Amino acid sequence: MTAAGTAARELLGQILKKRGVIREGQVQEALAMQRERPGVPIGRCLIDLGFCTESQVLEALAQQRGLEMATLEGKPVPQAIASLVDASTARTLRLLPLRTDGDELVVALGDPMNLSVLDDLKFLVGKPIRAVFANPDSLQKAIDATYPPDSGGLKAAIAAAKGLKADADAKELAKAAPVVRLLNAVLQQAIKDQASDIHLEPFEGAFRIRYRVDGSLFEIEAPPSYLAPALIARVKVMADLDIAEARIPQDGRIQMSLDGRAVDLRVSTLPTMYGESCVMRVLDRSVVHLDLHKLGLREEERKTLLELIDLPHGIVLVTGPTGSGKTTTLYAMLAQANDPSLKIITTEDPVEYDLEGIVQIPINDEIGVTFARVLRTILRQDPDVILVGEIRDRETATVAIEASLTGHLVFSTLHTNDAPSAVTRLVDVGVDPFLIAATVEAVIAQRLVRRICGDCKAQVLPDPERLREIGLDPEKLQGARFAVGRGCDRCHHTGYRGRLAIFEVLRVDDTIRQLMLEHVSTQQIRDAARARGMRPLRDAGLIAAMDGLTTLEEVLRETSGID
Repeated sequence: MTAAGTAARELLGQILKKRGVIREGQVQEALAMQRERPGVPIGRCLIDLGFCTESQVLEALAQQRGLEMATLEGKPVPQAIASLVDASTARTLRLLPLRTDGDELVVALGDPMNLSVLDDLKFLVGKPIRAVFANPDSLQKAIDATYPPDSGGLKAAIAAAKGLKADADAKELAKAAPVVRLLNAVLQQAIKDQASDIHLEPFEGAFRIRYRVDGSLFEIEAPPSYLAPALIARVKVMADLDIAEARIPQDGRIQMSLDGRAVDLRVSTLPTMYGESCVMRVLDRSVVHLDLHKLGLREEERKTLLELIDLPHGIVLVTGPTGSGKTTTLYAMLAQANDPSLKIITTEDPVEYDLEGIVQIPINDEIGVTFARVLRTILRQDPDVILVGEIRDRETATVAIEASLTGHLVFSTLHTNDAPSAVTRLVDVGVDPFLIAATVEAVIAQRLVRRICGDCKAQVLPDPERLREIGLDPEKLQGARFAVGRGCDRCHHTGYRGRLAIFEVLRVDDTIRQLMLEHVSTQQIRDAARARGMRPLRDAGLIAAMDGLTTLEEVLRETSGID
């Protein structure tokens, strides 16, 4: 029996004990926490309890898997070895070639749980691969030192791919190392730019690649059009789609590690006149702030949301169009509510981000796993808090109301323009007004507006006539810090970088409930809510503009059509 084989069967807690990092009592305490947080690794529990550091857990995991420990400081990688792995691949997979050992290439990894990347690397370099473990911080420094920032990247990957034959079969090209490297470079650049979507679009004699950043699309340099089928075929291979079928739409999913971050890509292909169009939705939790203090809420709004999270029962709705950040707000509220004393269950279509300690259930309409059906089953799982991804129909709304009436706190979303319109929407799907009045505790409407780029931000004095056009009195705006972005390389010359949420919070009190029971119009509910302190979306946006966080034009664009 090898030492590696013995270590592989050793429990993580025992390894840490032998290393003198923790004691048996701390292992037992971590195990108790793990029982209260199903699915959470014991290493994470040990870290959260403050018994050890992340580096100590990673080193123990490496030992558990029989990985040799490598020290990188003061050991530059020879150019001949570094050239075996291109810069884009090294950064994307977050690994570093160290040496050759016979036929094997020895590479350093900073994540002992990420051994699956070795198969991709073996294919790319054409050699057997053996992994060793290195401290993640030291590894990143070594990668940066070995591959300067201007090496590799998308331009280099495109140049390398241009050497492929134009008449080669797309299925064969999809396996070619230059195409694999090209897709890695496209994905890495998208993550670097914090893109939410990647569009691969074939046209007659042309191929276009676009990223959606902060809600707007912009085009990047693309490879020759003859590589479009190969690149899209490579995506389909990774998403486990039928590469031979190009006549019907397909949907899939890719889970991978990019720059050391776990990234989930939702893939959709669609046949067009000139080949398959492909869109990848990028779900990168590292850029999503699941923290109420980072959502952009003003102090009084944050206080209201904290009060809602502590409610024993009722329904809290978040409304807005697709892409307005509803899911992020709900996740932040659940993260705030998450506590070992509460059972939280979600049902989502799809599950966008994993939340530790929360039971998450994906919807699958094709096999009958619908919101309403899952929600009825959830009620038998003894939950305290429930998230319903979306209320789409009367059946789902009815079960959500039943859950609320039987002592559960229910969070969900609706597609409406503003908060008061949620009442009308629920009536439209067939919910009786008295049930709405009895269960709905609050409605939060939101929009995302682009944030002015901090690198090219400049103060401006808005045109007084323009202010009067939108109902603002220039005389009352003395001291407002209006600003614009001039445009720079960091923001792709748009003047914006990042986004900011603006909110309209309607708290349902006895007055609003009585109006619901009287079947009054949405406008009457809106007027009453404003009279009782609700700040409309437009006003919330104007405050952000006066604080110099966004522009008047951006606020008007996102709140147009709202009364």
